[in-house]
Amino acid sequence: MPKALDPRFFICAATPQTEAESVIKHAFSDFDLHPQIHINLAAKGMVIPTLIQDQALEHALAGKDIIGLADTGTGKTATFALPIIQKLMANPSETCLIVAPTRELAIQIRDEIRSLATNLPIYSCVLIGGSDIRRQLDDLRRRPHIYIGTPGRLRDLYNRRALNLSSTRTVVLDEVDRMLDMGFVKEISELMSFLPKERQTLLFSATLDQKVEDIARRFLSQPLKISVKTATTSHNVDQNIIRTHGNKLEVLHDLLRKEEFKKVLVFGRTKFGVEKISVALQRSGFPADAIHGDKRQNQRENVLRKFRSNQINILIATDVAARGIDVKDITHVINYDAPATLDDYTHRVGRTGRAGKTGIALTFVE
Repeated sequence: MPKALDPRFFICAATPQTEAESVIKHAFSDFDLHPQIHINLAAKGMVIPTLIQDQALEHALAGKDIIGLADTGTGKTATFALPIIQKLMANPSETCLIVAPTRELAIQIRDEIRSLATNLPIYSCVLIGGSDIRRQLDDLRRRPHIYIGTPGRLRDLYNRRALNLSSTRTVVLDEVDRMLDMGFVKEISELMSFLPKERQTLLFSATLDQKVEDIARRFLSQPLKISVKTATTSHNVDQNIIRTHGNKLEVLHDLLRKEEFKKVLVFGRTKFGVEKISVALQRSGFPADAIHGDKRQNQRENVLRKFRSNQINILIATDVAARGIDVKDITHVINYDAPATLDDYTHRVGRTGRAGKTGIALTFVE
């Protein structure tokens, strides 16, 4: 049994950074992109790039290998999506591979690429576990330009000879630290061995530990390292503890009844526990639902869709199921069960305090 984290670690006042600390040097109009891409960016209201986009786009467009150190929610998807779309417009016979740790993140990447490639002849498909493989085989027969998937399903489809990577000249490894934490090192190594030697590789990670550095050393060529990491947890998150004295569910009810708890992500340790919290909240009249590994993929997608569209404002999740969730307006994160590791805590807290807003993270302590 791992030693519990010191509760004092969960107490930290928000210290929002000023704009002066992050100087953006470009506008999207400065980058050499297809005219329709510029139209699509404008339609999405994307005029000024985020810090990772500002620093990495020029080099990615030039075909360089990149190690990007950035959290979820910093705009990294567009950082690799824009160069991919630009490259495919110039070389429509090529394909691109994007590897993500979770089904939810793969679907989010697909949706972002679709919006950035509106009215362009760029087609993508999602190849993930927990979904009908027959439909994915049909998608591959239509010869999409971009394959977006999780490591296990991608390897399975390649071994079935359904996934052809011979023309894949660009590969993205997104949230590599998460993939390695989830035990995908073998699958990643195999997938990379299937690819042409001459390629561009873009690696993104929230942390750069020995395992991530090993992947970068093995599969990237003279990479440019770009880091927009500022701290282990967000400056924009007020972090504190709540002492529960054994009545956790009652404490949770009292918090959720407060008006300021507008959009809340609650973390539980186990699939069973998360479902139990969800059912209890629903019975008490709260607009809540849960995502965890025992739910089918279409169920998880439906719950996330309801959370994004504010049909529900309380989402209960396990750490694994919540990876890849990128919802910008979460006001509160509640650690109903304390995280097992500092890395898990950092990941949880990072779900709030996005887009310059201040978020609140509360951790229940017995």
